[in-house]
Formats: sequence, C-alpha cells, structure tokens
Amino acid sequence: MKVNTVEQAHLDSLKGMAQLDVGKIFPFNPNYITDHKGYTLGMSLEELDRLFDYRDKNKFINSAEEFQKVTQISDSLLNKIAPYFKFPAWVKTGPIAQKKFYQNNSEINKVEDLNGATAEELMRINGIGPTLSKRIVKFRDRLGGFVVNEQLYDVYGLEPEVVQRTLEQFQVLQPPTIKKTNINQATAEELAQLVYITQDVAREIVAHRKSNGPFSSLDELVGVGAFPTDRIERIKLYLTL
Repeated sequence: MKVNTVEQAHLDSLKGMAQLDVGKIFPFNPNYITDHKGYTLGMSLEELDRLFDYRDKNKFINSAEEFQKVTQISDSLLNKIAPYFKFPAWVKTGPIAQKKFYQNNSEINKVEDLNGATAEELMRINGIGPTLSKRIVKFRDRLGGFVVNEQLYDVYGLEPEVVQRTLEQFQVLQPPTIKKTNINQATAEELAQLVYITQDVAREIVAHRKSNGPFSSLDELVGVGAFPTDRIERIKLYLTL
C-alpha cells in the first residue's frame, strides 16, 4: 500500500511531540482533545476524526461509555485513559442542569477570544502564572495574533494539559488577517521573518528552489534539509504559491 507522505509526516511530527509527554496524564475534559493530545493517549487518526466530527455537530460527550461509542476506541485504551476524564458538574445532575450550565456558567458558555485576552485574564487558568501569561502574549504579538487554537501548544514551557484547560475558556474567535508570503518569490530574509522559520532553514528553502525549480505544493517543504516537519501545518498558514 502506498503511504501518503504528507500524512506520514504529520504522524511523525505527532510521534515526536508525544515523546515529550510519555508517562504524563493529567485530568482532562475529553470533549477538548486535540490531535496532539489524542496521539499521546494512543488514539488513532480515525478515532480522533470521529470525535471531531461529533464535536463539529455541537454535541458533547458526557461519560466514558459515550466516549467509546463515539470514537470506537478499544476497551483496553478506554480502561487506560477513562480514569483521567474530567467532566463538568452538570454531568451528574442531568440534562436540565446541563442546559442551565451552558446558559449561565462562564467556564464553557462564555468562551473568550484568545487574541483579546490580557496577561492578567490568562492567569485565571490553573497552571498559568505571571511568567507564562506574559510569554503567551509575547508569542501572540510575534505571530500577529493566533490563527488557530493549536498554536498555543507552541508557547515555550506551556504544558499540554494547561493548554487544554486554557482552550476551555479561551479560543481563537477573531483570527487575524494574514498576508501570506509567496514561497516561490520570497527572499531568505523575508522567509526568516516568519516565527517558525529560522534563517538557516530560510536559506535552505531558497537554495532548494533554485536547484529544483518552483514549489508546486507547500507540502514539498518537508523535503527541504532541516525544515521543521512538525510545524508544517503551522507554517502553511503563512505561505502561498
């Protein structure tokens, strides 16, 4: 069977990030699992896709049994991760309380814009103190604003479980307008202005382009020297052909 190189690169990047979290499982709300978190738990891409499709319908999982029914994970994996599931209080008090919870409880109903949050507001999250809150704002400013929620994982020193808690209260509601850089026309200096691309990688991209001709797909970047393949999806947000 022919392996899709792009999907394989994505899997490899997840494996690399997962190695950082081996042995660390903290209580989490399974409704907010990202692909990174899911992979560290041992979920397959298909199982994650089922969860994401369910959540895209604005539906919430309220029990470990329902999580297994939606994702179709194995009994052994469920037994491993279910003890760490942390559901909101309304799960124990029924659908009426659930409706009231969403209407009145700011923990879930009033999700705020991550791009508008101040350092002080971010400190409401357990695990984020003065240093990390300022670091998040500084990184956001360097980006010109978060484009997708997953960029929060790129903040140095911010643990994945803290990111999960943060995304329950803050998400990218108003992404910035990005003026994308043309990968086939940009100079090394222009490419190095992107947060995720170092000067060395920028020079390698330009050298690769001169030797092999214009890129026909942004995914071809994974074949460039020291290109950070684990950041390909982030970098593609800022590039065009």
